[in-house]
Amino acid sequence: MRSLWIGVAGFFGAISRYQIEGWVSRQAKGAFPWGTFIVNVSGCFLLGFLITLLTERVLPHPNIRMALTVGFVGAYTTFSTFAYETLRLAEDGAVRLALTNVLASVALGILAAWLGTVAGRTL
Repeated sequence: MRSLWIGVAGFFGAISRYQIEGWVSRQAKGAFPWGTFIVNVSGCFLLGFLITLLTERVLPHPNIRMALTVGFVGAYTTFSTFAYETLRLAEDGAVRLALTNVLASVALGILAAWLGTVAGRTL
């Protein structure tokens, strides 16, 4: 039953990723992969927030916690896409953009995870 919960939540996470990444990419022109960047950073925040909230503040059934974190957020985040897009930037000669993507994604991702944890503890 837990796998079903994770699968259903994963469906919604994947659809959310697709919609948000597409919308951001259409708004932000240029070579930098803003859509993936925004999804990765917001996914880091969301995972930090949900894990903290669901283990320290609210104690839902484990299936719900797993559905939201493993299912929804797991399908929402796009680290594999991040890695591929960074490789493509480097291969296309945009090494500075590739390095910017790596450094900014990692630094802001960790910051967002921390902020999500703080927000989850604040509630």
